[in-house]
Amino acid sequence: MQLLETTFWSAGGSRHGMAEQLGFSKSKTNALIAGLVEQGLLAEAGLQRSSGGRRPENLQLHAGLGVVVGIDIGATSVDVAVLGPDLAVLAHHGEPADVREGPGVVLARVRVLVRELLSRAGFAPRQVIGIGIGVPGPVNFEIGQLVNPPLMPAWDSFSIRDYLREEYAAPVFVDNDVNLMALGELWRLRRSLTNFLVIKVGTGIGCGIVCHGEVYRGAAGSAGDVGHICVDQEGPRCHCGNLGCVEVMAAGPAITRMAVEAAMAGESAALAECLRAQGRIDAIDVGEASRAGDASANAIVQRAGSLIGQMLASIVNFFNPSHVFIGGGITRIGPLFLAAVRQSVYQRSLALSTRHLEIQYTPLGAQAGLIGAGALAMHETLKVRGVAP
Repeated sequence: MQLLETTFWSAGGSRHGMAEQLGFSKSKTNALIAGLVEQGLLAEAGLQRSSGGRRPENLQLHAGLGVVVGIDIGATSVDVAVLGPDLAVLAHHGEPADVREGPGVVLARVRVLVRELLSRAGFAPRQVIGIGIGVPGPVNFEIGQLVNPPLMPAWDSFSIRDYLREEYAAPVFVDNDVNLMALGELWRLRRSLTNFLVIKVGTGIGCGIVCHGEVYRGAAGSAGDVGHICVDQEGPRCHCGNLGCVEVMAAGPAITRMAVEAAMAGESAALAECLRAQGRIDAIDVGEASRAGDASANAIVQRAGSLIGQMLASIVNFFNPSHVFIGGGITRIGPLFLAAVRQSVYQRSLALSTRHLEIQYTPLGAQAGLIGAGALAMHETLKVRGVAP
């Protein structure tokens, strides 16, 4: 039912607000709410502040529905959380991981973490009503399988659903990780924005597209694979086989590569010292050197931001979003990167496309993917139960 979905995405709302959003009369809305409360799907949650007159009553999804599990698998990390029906994080754990080890190794660890977190939060496996998983590659959403994922070839056509169904009766939903970040932002915004983009910059680069208030996945699930847009026809060869993709020139590994080259060439004392002390340089190290005023680090950050902005300008001209939210590990690199992205987008986009455009780091930060995974699990589970459209 649309009423329950509206309540879910709002994470709580008044009877009057539900009636307004649905276009129902007060009596019809009250009857629907009463039925959902009786079924144990909605719960009354006290009174809101009064703005004059009778104080409106809060409604929320019933805590007795159970819990959902959110799993955010990145190229180099895995995060798992148990979330309540309101998507509040009840237990969470994150740790390094390498998706190149294959689904058997990574998902075996995920299963252990889910068991531990459920126990920590005081829930049994039977109380899990849905599981949402984000993965860094193109996903056929209907069957929940990765299709030729460049960063994780061993996962091609592997059934993550079947693997987790061995232990949980709850439905399992798999999507691209940046689509889940977009879902997380939709939840945070309570659908107040209907046309925006979420860009994830980490080991790879991807884009979640929200169009008319829904995540747009395309005909086959590959919409938003912007990391392989060419920004330099004479650039290095990408792992996809093409030259000059923005991913190979401006994602985390590219920033690291440029930093190592600067350190080895004697262009940056700060980066050279970092390489000597740690034996490696991470994108975060480049950000720290940049904030300390290192000229070479500044140039690297600005180049990466400019190239991503060059790619984004084409998307902005085509889609005309109201907002662009940037997330992923790159957000820890600092404000100079964001400034470089903005400058490049505003220089290359049409004036009408950028007149009211806002570009910022995702407010949900590192939790965007986990919240989105929980949102996917809850929403799709309600649909399976026949209580959401």
